[in-house]
Formats: sequence, C-alpha cells, structure tokens
Amino acid sequence: MLNRPLRIGTRGSPMALAQTGMVRDRIVAANPGLETEIVVITTVADKVLDRPLSEIGGKGLFTKELEQALFADEVDVAVHSMKDVETWLPDGLVIACILERDDPRDAFLSPHAETLAGLKPGSRVGTSSLRRGAQVLMRRPDLRIVPLRGNANTRMRKLEAGECDATLLALAGLERLGLEAMARSVLSTDEMLPAVAQGALGIECRADDAEIRALLAPVACARTTTAITAERALLAELDGSCRTPIAALARIEGESLHLDGLLFLPDGSRHWAVRRGGAAADAEAIGREAGAALKAAAGDTYIRDLK
Repeated sequence: MLNRPLRIGTRGSPMALAQTGMVRDRIVAANPGLETEIVVITTVADKVLDRPLSEIGGKGLFTKELEQALFADEVDVAVHSMKDVETWLPDGLVIACILERDDPRDAFLSPHAETLAGLKPGSRVGTSSLRRGAQVLMRRPDLRIVPLRGNANTRMRKLEAGECDATLLALAGLERLGLEAMARSVLSTDEMLPAVAQGALGIECRADDAEIRALLAPVACARTTTAITAERALLAELDGSCRTPIAALARIEGESLHLDGLLFLPDGSRHWAVRRGGAAADAEAIGREAGAALKAAAGDTYIRDLK
C-alpha cells in the first residue's frame, strides 16, 4: 500500500472526470484504505476545438501531456479512453490495466428522426470522426457530413442550436454522464461498427513502477484486454490514426475470438471488410492477420495517401 495518495491524472472535460471517478472508485474498492488525488491536466485536444483532430495531430493530442506528467513524476497513473490511445506508446510507459468494457455501440441523436435511416435527404450529420462520417455516407450518400467538435454536452448544445440535424456519440460516454436518455436510438454494430477499443477505459503508468502496477492489477478485465489487444493489433498493422477511417470490434465467446474490421474511403464510396476468428489466446496474431488482409485488399497506395 502506498504511504501517500495515488495521483490520478486526467483531462478536465466532464466526460474525462466522470470516467476517472469511476476508475478511482474501482481502484479504491480493490485496495481498501488507499487515498487518491485527482490531477487535472489540459491537453491540446482540449484547447483546439475549431478544427478536426485529423488536421492538428491525431490521437496523441488526447494523451501527450498526461504522458509527460507521468515521465515527470507529477502523476502515478493516467486514465484514458482506449480509443484515444496511440497504437505505440512511448518507451517507459505501459497500459497496465484495461477495465471491463462498457457498451461499444454508437448512439444516434436528432430532433428530427428516430434513426439514421429516418433523416430526410440532405440532412446534416455533425461529427468530427472520419469513421462515423464514412459509415454514414456509405449507407446514406444523400446526407451531408459537417464538422462537429467539443465534449458531449457541447455537441448536444450545437445540435439543439441547429448547427446540424443529427449527430452520433459513443453510447458508453453518454451512459457515464447519465445522458443516455438523450439518444433517440442505438445503432447496431452491423449499421455502425465502432472505433477500435470504443467503450474501454485504460490506465497508463510507468512500466517499471511495480508498486503501482500491483494496485491496478485487481481491477483489470482479462476478457476486455484480450478483445482490445486484437483490435489494436489490427490498427497497428494499418498504421491507423485519426486520419484513417478504420473500425473494428472483437467479440469473445468462450475460448474463441471473433474480429470484424472495416476500412473506408472518407467519402464512404468504397470500403473493405474483414472477418477473422480463432483462439482468444491468439488475439494479437488474429488482429495482425486481419489488418494485413485489409491492407492488401485496399492497397498500399491508399494507406499512404491517408497518412
């Protein structure tokens, strides 16, 4: 047991604070008597809200300052949405714990329709996600994608103000904020395949900090970790980033793992799909194989053009 409070680093958005509170409570429940301190750190992604992430640096914008705080020993752990974590971590840091995954699906929000299919032609769907935009256009090329950034509350206010006719948000995020009732419907994974690791929270720490890793071990979910390992291996094989519309979801049934992956042109005009399965123990290999299959189907030129 630490002889001081566990310093937990987090972004300061309502979503990040809600998630960090959940993580803190689970860590304390697993380590009775442990004291904690929440350390709020502002990231570039919190400061620049007028441009898509794909234009200003990608996923690392959510984590860079938190990782710098870990290196500087200003925090002991950092809490992340795993979908925001870069595929390759800096040397010396590790995702020591992935918690049990919440619902990975996307939610549909609109004052005009119950479902994506119910929107009128020409309706504006607000999203900053290339993955969501590509899948919307793949099914409804008559709709318009307009940029929409900010935290969940900000996006809902923009929707209410008429800046767009509909938007899509992670259901897990809405649930963590207690706002799931705002969703008009929940999209099936056949209609909207999630982002890699959507719905999962991870805890990053210094790789050599055995005492901290021991505190985190009891809250880790092996099943979720296996699924996320497969999805992130697929992403790594494609060198995926916020500039690349990629979706993936792994499901575990008993000792077996089933992985679906999609790669898109940003305008939704073309897509490539892959489905792989095997022993859950081979999660990383299954993910790499699925990613390689997508890369071969789409062609190296396509992958280079998206970087």
